[in-house]
Amino acid sequence: VKNKTFVKLVLSNADFAFSFYKLVASEATDQNIFFSPISISASFAMLALGAKSATLTQILEGLAFNLKKTQEMEIHDNFCQLLHMLNRSDSEFQLSLGNALFIEETLKPVQKFLDDAKSFYESEVFSSDFNNSVGTENQINSYIEEKTNGKIVKLVENLDPLTAMVLVNYVFFRAHWEKPFSTLYTRQEDFFVDQKTSVKVDMMYRKGYYRNYFDEELSCWLVQIPYKGDVAALFVLPDEGKMKQVEDALLKKTVSKWEKFLQ
Repeated sequence: VKNKTFVKLVLSNADFAFSFYKLVASEATDQNIFFSPISISASFAMLALGAKSATLTQILEGLAFNLKKTQEMEIHDNFCQLLHMLNRSDSEFQLSLGNALFIEETLKPVQKFLDDAKSFYESEVFSSDFNNSVGTENQINSYIEEKTNGKIVKLVENLDPLTAMVLVNYVFFRAHWEKPFSTLYTRQEDFFVDQKTSVKVDMMYRKGYYRNYFDEELSCWLVQIPYKGDVAALFVLPDEGKMKQVEDALLKKTVSKWEKFLQ
C-alpha cells in the first residue's frame, strides 16, 4: 500500500480488532466469538462525524487511533478508500459491506452529517417511526435481508419505542474455493466446544497441498486455504491446552510473522 496514511488506518484497525477480541474472549470464555472488526470500526468512525470534543476523542481513541499523529479527516478519507476497495462483485467473489442509519422521524440531523456519512461511508439514511416498533422492525429487517441476499433475517426485534436511532452494518461475502471440496467426502465428526463438550458437525475433507506452518513458539498450526480471486482464509489450530497462549499472542507482529512463513 503506497499511501502512508492509509497504512496507518489499516494498522489501527488491526490493533482495535485484536484488543476487542481479547476483551470479548475474556468475558465469553465458554462461547464462540464471531465478529467483523472492520464493521465496528467503520460504524463508530461514521458516528464520530456527528461528535465533538470529549465524545469525538473517546470514539476515535477507542478505535486505536493516535490523534497526535492522525487528523480526523484523514481517518474518514481513508475509511472511504478502504470501503471502496473492499466492496467488490465479480465472477470470482462478492464482498458487500455497508452502513445504514434509521433515525426517528421527528429528529432532524444536521445536513452536513448526513452528507458526510453518505460520501465517506456510503451510508443510507432512513426516516423511521419508532412509536410503530413493528413497522420499523420490518423496515430494518427487510433492508438487511435484501443486503445479505436473504442470509440474515429478523436482525432486530422488540425495539424500544423511545429509540432515537439505529445504526446497522452488514457484511455479505460469497466466494468459491480455489480447489473445491467435494460434498461426497463431507461427514459428521466431533467438534470440541471445550474440554468437556463436543457436538457433531459436518466436516469437509480434501486431499491436496495447502500452505501451512507450525509455530513452535506458540504451539499452533496455521493453514491458509485460498479462494478464487486473491482472497484466502487463515485457520489457526492451537495444540491441546494452548488456546490461551495463542490468544494472548494475537497481535499485528504475530500475524505478520505467520504471513511471512506462509508465503
